[in-house]
Amino acid sequence: MLCGHRLLGRGPGCPGGRWGASRGHRRARGCSLGRRPPATMARMARLSIREAARERPTGLALVAGEGRFTFEALARLAAVPPARPVVAEPRVETVVALLAALEARRPFLPLHPAWTQAERRRYLEALGDGKLPPETALVVPTSGSGGRPKGVLLSEAALVASAEASSANLGWQEDDRWLLCLPLAHVGGLSVVLRCLLARRAVVLLPRFEPHPFAEAVRCHRVTLTSLVPTQLRRLLEIDWRPPAHLRAVLLGGASAPPELLRTAAERAIPVLTTYGATEMASQVTTQRYGTPPDPSQGAGPPLPGVKLRIAEDGAIEVDGPMKMLGYAGAPPARGWLRTGDLGRLDAQGRLHVLGRADAMIVSGGENVHPEEVEAALLAHPKVRGACVVGLPDPEWGQRVVAAVEADGRPDLAGFLRERLAGHKRPKAYHFVAALPRTPSGKVARTAVARLLSRTR
Repeated sequence: MLCGHRLLGRGPGCPGGRWGASRGHRRARGCSLGRRPPATMARMARLSIREAARERPTGLALVAGEGRFTFEALARLAAVPPARPVVAEPRVETVVALLAALEARRPFLPLHPAWTQAERRRYLEALGDGKLPPETALVVPTSGSGGRPKGVLLSEAALVASAEASSANLGWQEDDRWLLCLPLAHVGGLSVVLRCLLARRAVVLLPRFEPHPFAEAVRCHRVTLTSLVPTQLRRLLEIDWRPPAHLRAVLLGGASAPPELLRTAAERAIPVLTTYGATEMASQVTTQRYGTPPDPSQGAGPPLPGVKLRIAEDGAIEVDGPMKMLGYAGAPPARGWLRTGDLGRLDAQGRLHVLGRADAMIVSGGENVHPEEVEAALLAHPKVRGACVVGLPDPEWGQRVVAAVEADGRPDLAGFLRERLAGHKRPKAYHFVAALPRTPSGKVARTAVARLLSRTR
């Protein structure tokens, strides 16, 4: 029994009626994307908590605070499918809701807990009428063009392929435990749960990341694996954290890691494996090979087994493979090579080096922020005439969100955005200017704004 917790599911601003059909009862006719061949589904492993409970009933599956749950206990809790969508708080209930949805073959729709009510409504509206391909297992939010949210549709086959590819690189040891401190609304956090479910290993769930509680959890729970974004690793270095010998790998992704950060981590014997991933590929695409000495010059490592990767003529990273998404909700199916939106190169050893975004996306603390979404929110203020949002280098966050604003006076924009945008999207600083630099065609010159703000910070 889960005491003292509200059950996650339909909540304020989370309509769920049109998202109630299970994968097992949905007809293929009328869906925008086709089925995978039945033979493929028959051969693959299943992400099933019931099967895990039959194989390892008393095996430890989840640690959260003072609670310890076996696979058998989680299977009992996951007997009832959740209402959808689910506000994906870092709690036991979210994990149970995910497992219950998979068991019932219903799509799991996580919502970012930091989103405002308006952001939730925009996302749910973007998903359309709720008609999803019958094999949809997860609908994971990701930033789209102009900041409009998109739902990435992932099948169980794709999730299994991703988990198996990661496992082929890391291997599994009998005593492995994975410390999870990434958001459960992101594919990075969800994939940890699914990877461990498939391997019948335990997840140690932290309600939030703080350096000292993280270090204590690694020590007292004898954690062997974890996943971090560069901002979290930097905070651990700030407290002079030295990992215990039983921690064998730290997957580092979500944003580019500065070489000096990786060098410092190596000096402190933190077993970092840099990785590059995409929601549309169900998590990892490339990862440094397990067992190789930490080396910043290795980039993000080679493609994982089953991943096809190439660099297009314009320098864009393109990927394909069995872990690729079915498509975006309300859009045609994904076919052929997928452009990730990043630029990169491959070295002589086939390792990927990510060179940056092909668009204006800002990555702050591992969270994607589309400047056009923030600009639109700023322009909704009656005193704002123009706005340009850029990401500036930041030693802690990788990039920080900064806004240049044309306005009548100096309105309280921080207060104005508080109810409109999640915290990671709100600018850390506002610079009021008489006029924004513009191109001859009248468009705001984003590069010129970034140079201006770099000089004035």
